Amino acid sequence: MMNRPARRFVIAGIVVALLQTAFIGYMIESRASILRSGIDVVLKTIPVDPRDFLRGDYVILAYDVSVVPTDKISGGLPAEATDAQLAVRLEKRQDGFWTVSEASFGSLAPKEGSVIVRTAPFYYYPATEPTRSTLNVEYGIERYYVPEGQGRVLEEARNAEALSVTAGVDDAGRMQIRSIAIDGKPVYEEPLY
Repeated sequence: MMNRPARRFVIAGIVVALLQTAFIGYMIESRASILRSGIDVVLKTIPVDPRDFLRGDYVILAYDVSVVPTDKISGGLPAEATDAQLAVRLEKRQDGFWTVSEASFGSLAPKEGSVIVRTAPFYYYPATEPTRSTLNVEYGIERYYVPEGQGRVLEEARNAEALSVTAGVDDAGRMQIRSIAIDGKPVYEEPLY
């Protein structure tokens, strides 16, 4: 029979293991739920320079929707520096890619034929020049890990503007990369798990 201190230690270990397992399960399921039931949007990538060779095998991705024109931001820009997040309305263009049609530091009402995404949190500070025309934002899908040695093909396609990304968007506006295509032909597709 186990004494009380040993029993408490075993119970504490089991509780910690269950909490860690639940946390990892939550992270995996939250990503998978976006891919399983989110709305797909196809994003056009744009070239990125410079490259970083020291952080492993991944491709840095930038999107045309990452540059939000300030004239599309409804409700105006904050007057003071602040932690911020944008709600961005994407609408599908005739070429199949999605583009920014509206943005707000507040919320946006749902609208037929559009998807509302949330940017990653960022620190906003008013521009020193009053004619600021764009705001650069990220969505959390700017890095894509690839098998060792296979990033060069995607980087070359990205720089030639032949790379496109299909991302799933959930009801909260979070995005996850679903697939990557070169000249419209899928080359990578993310599994749910």
